[in-house]
Amino acid sequence: MKVSIVTISFNQAQYLERAMRSVLTQDYPDVEYIVVDPGSTDGSRDLISAQGSRIKAILDNDNGPADGLNKGFAAATGDIFGYINADDAFLPGALREAVAAFERNPSADVISGHSYVVDKDARILRLGYSDRFGLAQRAHGSATLLQQSTFFRRQAFLDAGGFNTDNHTCWDGELMVDMAMAGKQFRVEDRFWALFTLHPGGISGSGRLLERYIQDEHRLFRKIMGRDRQPLDSLPDAAYRALRLASHPAHTLRLLYGRVAGERGRIDL
Repeated sequence: MKVSIVTISFNQAQYLERAMRSVLTQDYPDVEYIVVDPGSTDGSRDLISAQGSRIKAILDNDNGPADGLNKGFAAATGDIFGYINADDAFLPGALREAVAAFERNPSADVISGHSYVVDKDARILRLGYSDRFGLAQRAHGSATLLQQSTFFRRQAFLDAGGFNTDNHTCWDGELMVDMAMAGKQFRVEDRFWALFTLHPGGISGSGRLLERYIQDEHRLFRKIMGRDRQPLDSLPDAAYRALRLASHPAHTLRLLYGRVAGERGRIDL
């Protein structure tokens, strides 16, 4: 199976070389790599051009990250799709393991692994786990899939209609909702496949789009449940959170220990 990976990059030269290297040094032989840059001015484009034909570069203007990803996947020819942001990175062997998971599970449309959450210097902050995905759990905030460790079949992406270009905060989560609503099957592999970097310049690390994110999350609740959130929804919220923690006791203990004691170590790629 051919794998197509897309990276969206905008003024992330500090991290971009690591992201590209993490894709180009994978030990899986059939990988197509597409990098989308709508107009960086920090030297990112020099890093991209230095890779020559190893990368398919898309340098057009776009209407934000979701639009850039749609442009990237429109140019993709693989059977399996995945994507990482310029400030994230795959771990060695991730693509080989992901393809093997699809081969073992032919009915699965979306397969997710876990990620190490790291700081800007690649020091481990904590462990990030993907959950079993269900629409009700997602609506109530208890179904997280680590985007940089998630792969999906080409047809699943097409059937879901791609990314919602009006979503500028959680386009990755909305794609998973759309895939689930299209009847796609999800699976989680208990493997760590990527680094997820938290830093002040990123959306997740800065909180600069928090108000808009809350609006998008309320819209996704309506999309899934067919109604607005109500005060009593805090009850199923709590129930799903408790079920989530109880379903994975080993993960829960590792998360709690990591947050109390602090994960140690640095990952060099």
